[in-house]
Amino acid sequence: MSFEDQSLLGPLFGQFDANLVQVENRLGTFISARGDRVVIEGPEDSVARARDVLQTMYDRLARGEDLDAGAIESLIAMSNEPTLEGIISGELDAPPIMIRTRRKTIVPRSANQIPYMRQLARDDIIFALGPAGTGKTYLAVAQAVAQLISGSVQRLILSRPAVEAGERLGFLPGDMKEKVDPYLRPLYDALYDCMPPEQVERRLASGEIEIAPIAFMRGRTLADSFIILDEAQNTTREQMKMFLTRFGQNSRMVVCGDPKQVDIPGGDRMSGLADAVGRLEGVDGIAVTRFTAADVVRHPIVGRIVEAYEGKAE
Repeated sequence: MSFEDQSLLGPLFGQFDANLVQVENRLGTFISARGDRVVIEGPEDSVARARDVLQTMYDRLARGEDLDAGAIESLIAMSNEPTLEGIISGELDAPPIMIRTRRKTIVPRSANQIPYMRQLARDDIIFALGPAGTGKTYLAVAQAVAQLISGSVQRLILSRPAVEAGERLGFLPGDMKEKVDPYLRPLYDALYDCMPPEQVERRLASGEIEIAPIAFMRGRTLADSFIILDEAQNTTREQMKMFLTRFGQNSRMVVCGDPKQVDIPGGDRMSGLADAVGRLEGVDGIAVTRFTAADVVRHPIVGRIVEAYEGKAE
């Protein structure tokens, strides 16, 4: 292979050729770089995948997108798909699938993230089910931030049930915000990754961004809003019905959860998430995406951990 823009070779190869080594190790090939030329040796299928990954890495850099170890790992995982660039760009002649926020441009990092990102831009209510690390909540927050910035919605409402994961923390000091903030920290992390911190604080103070436990939703009608419910597997059936019926005009709602990590008394039988999906899947305007361990976009070992635990459970 050869690359035209030599100014991109540094970030393409990585410090001490770390990016090339990552592709080598994951695909079982040998890659050597001389100037603007790269030679790939190994089994035919592995060489073809490595070539596609390197070309897509180069194309991303040429478009001004970020390229880190996580992005490279995702490209390697997705190189099993028939056409890698087709997966990134979607249908022929269609615009690339991406979410633009103030801090970054986000593109799909797994095969199931592609239909999910389409649903986030199209459907009224989206259920995202799957294990940790698949991007369910992160992509929902990114889409919400993009719509808030563009003016498509007036408010961003983030919620989750205040349920401890197998612990009893007891009394928490402080006002209501300080009591519930520890439960909502993952939502804050995603927000700060998509918006400058000063904008997050300003919008929180003005009420454009609201973060609250699900118990505070009763009696409200949420219009002109992007609403996200995280850790939805820990809602009861009554809570889930109450939350879904808060839906108002010109709003979008995303319900994220892992059906295999239920922390409420009664376990799976009492979870409102599985009950809601069973009742509502197939209803017009409601979409469901199911992620698997193959969609984990954290460190590769997280995917292997998920597979090991799900295998034991079966």
